Amino acid sequence: MPRLTSRWRAALIVAAAVAVVVTAVALPLFQPWRLFTDKVVDEALPGAVPISTQSSSTTPPTVSEKPTAARPSATEKPATEVLLTGKLITHEHETEGTVAVLRLADGSHVLRLENLATSDGPDLKVWLSDAAVVPGRPGWHVFDDGKYRSLGSLKGNHGNQNYVIPSTVKLDDFRSVAIWCDRFNVSFGAAELKSA
Repeated sequence: MPRLTSRWRAALIVAAAVAVVVTAVALPLFQPWRLFTDKVVDEALPGAVPISTQSSSTTPPTVSEKPTAARPSATEKPATEVLLTGKLITHEHETEGTVAVLRLADGSHVLRLENLATSDGPDLKVWLSDAAVVPGRPGWHVFDDGKYRSLGSLKGNHGNQNYVIPSTVKLDDFRSVAIWCDRFNVSFGAAELKSA
């Protein structure tokens, strides 16, 4: 009986050691606590002048119109032009919101995420991709199969955000946007880009 007890004790020690090692590796890799965390980012629309509503006055703020002569004519381009739009669909994690590719007055391009709501997760990126957006599980892994371009890490899993599109990117090469988990090679959600 003592021999069985010592074997049992040894097996428990080995099992405990394996559990500690697995936990030490799995926790940083999967970061399960992020299922319960949120980061909200609310950036202004590029080119828009924010209106401050903080005041000691009880009178609501007013915005005066520009004189008629200063308004852009019908032939002038607007300061910010919407080129492409799309609506995010859910893939691995519940995801919603809209995307838009904007051309700013200086000719640069920005990808804007609006009303984004998705799960927090490890190593999330915002990608432009040439892949078609496929609903459901078959669409989870397609965005790294062809041409893609990372616009950087996802700033927050909720809110309104802007991502600069480098001038070297040809927009005609891409037809979708993905919230991509680079660690596990899976899309949290994606949107097909269509002409505005």
